[in-house]
Amino acid sequence: MGHSHSHNHSHTPLKGTNLLISIVLNILITVSQVIGGLVSGSLALLSDALHNLTDVISLVISYIANRLSGKKASTNKTFGYKRAELIAAFVNASTLIVIAVLLIIEAIKRFFNPQTIASELVIWLSLFGILANGLSVFLLKNDAKKNINMKSAYAHLLTDMLASIAVLVGGLLMKFYQLFWVDSVLTFLIAVYLVYVGFDLLKNSTRMLMLFTPPEIDIKEVVKEVHKIPTVNKLHHIHVWCLNDEELHLEAHLDFKKDISLSEFNEVLAEVETVLHDKFGINHVNIQPEFNKEDAKDFIVQD
Repeated sequence: MGHSHSHNHSHTPLKGTNLLISIVLNILITVSQVIGGLVSGSLALLSDALHNLTDVISLVISYIANRLSGKKASTNKTFGYKRAELIAAFVNASTLIVIAVLLIIEAIKRFFNPQTIASELVIWLSLFGILANGLSVFLLKNDAKKNINMKSAYAHLLTDMLASIAVLVGGLLMKFYQLFWVDSVLTFLIAVYLVYVGFDLLKNSTRMLMLFTPPEIDIKEVVKEVHKIPTVNKLHHIHVWCLNDEELHLEAHLDFKKDISLSEFNEVLAEVETVLHDKFGINHVNIQPEFNKEDAKDFIVQD
């Protein structure tokens, strides 16, 4: 069995400091919006507070997952906690959708029964939300490009900021034009956007947790490229999956045209690793060499 970790990729552990700052900011936003929503009677402000509360929980989960992912592997945890961040992303995406559905139901009820709202308090608290969430978004922007867990946290915070902007617009309309039904409409729009963002994250995290082949990987192309290597007969029984955002694995059986030595196999394995990394970004390769073995030679074999 040939097993290789191609360390051509660079990995800089995310320290989570920016995430911790964002948690503190969101706690402040949530407390102020809950109080302000109850005092002003604004459903949009309360819905934004509820959203921020789920964000605090989600950000805490993301922070814990980030810390766990850096722990070393052991004999009973051979992969360590590298998939903890995928679970966090899945939980975060799920909560976004659940909260969104609850907000939609409440917004529809309130639309047919609009209430007078203390708009000035809504305006000031929404401004605070914009500033605090804007800072959090800025802090996590770079980390979100590298990591699905951070991306889910970033998405929560970005939607928070957009929601606060919408609440600010609604507060201004209510103050100057007494359009109190706008509060319900904005709540509905915020919720619809949450469903859109949450579904995309839920889909991606589910694919990775289920060990599905990444959508950008074409198994037939992988086979075609490997088959160009001399002495290789057939690559089969293939599995390709993401362990996390940075580790793309392939394991497969590799049938040879002739009975080669182990040293020759090492040379072929090095060629296979280079092809898989350079053309497909696969950085962990596990190959089982075979010669005239009686087994299924299909690309995909159901165990």
